[in-house]
Amino acid sequence: MKSLVSILKELPSTKVIDANIDYSEYLSLDLSPNNLELINKNLQTSTDFENYITDYLRTNNAKAAYGGYIETRTLYQRSEIFRNDLIPERNIHIGIDLWTKAQTPVLAALDGIVHSFKNNNNLGDYGPTIILEHEIENQKIYTLYGHLSLQSIEKINVGDFFKQGECLATLGDSKINGDYAPHLHFQIIKNIGDYLGDYPGVCNKNDLDFYTENCPDPNLLLKII
Repeated sequence: MKSLVSILKELPSTKVIDANIDYSEYLSLDLSPNNLELINKNLQTSTDFENYITDYLRTNNAKAAYGGYIETRTLYQRSEIFRNDLIPERNIHIGIDLWTKAQTPVLAALDGIVHSFKNNNNLGDYGPTIILEHEIENQKIYTLYGHLSLQSIEKINVGDFFKQGECLATLGDSKINGDYAPHLHFQIIKNIGDYLGDYPGVCNKNDLDFYTENCPDPNLLLKII
């Protein structure tokens, strides 16, 4: 049986936000401690960060910023959901983020049905989240779409079918999306276990091998670069 990584590599590229934004209008964004500009700007609030993203895109004549797979970040330190006295801090991002404007359409990555959805409304969490279930070459996989608008989960049902490229949702703003600048967290999951409407999108260093195996790089499917 083919590995999921091999299957994803062979599939045509797909988009998960506004199909009218060409990949030539995407720009990579580093949110690790290596980006000294973030430290120097001392961004304290989601509004500060949204202004930073907006300026970054405008200055570079881009419409969306992307990145973050297996990226260590400090921005999770403000939320208790990433800290636990018994285990190391969760600070390694295991999906890809696509930063753009609130209300931007979010598209189904592949043909699939709604597996589950939920409003994960803690500070720093996903906010409204949808998980789709797909079958590719007799393998069942899942895609997670986080930081959506509240309207995105008001009229969907488990089992609803979405075609690849169909509008699934829209992006939420900081008031509903976990208090972040507007963006999509997109993640591929092989084995989702018992999770419903939620799945870890950030891990600690001890669990990194497990999550990189269970959650392959989403850019294998998106093929942004």
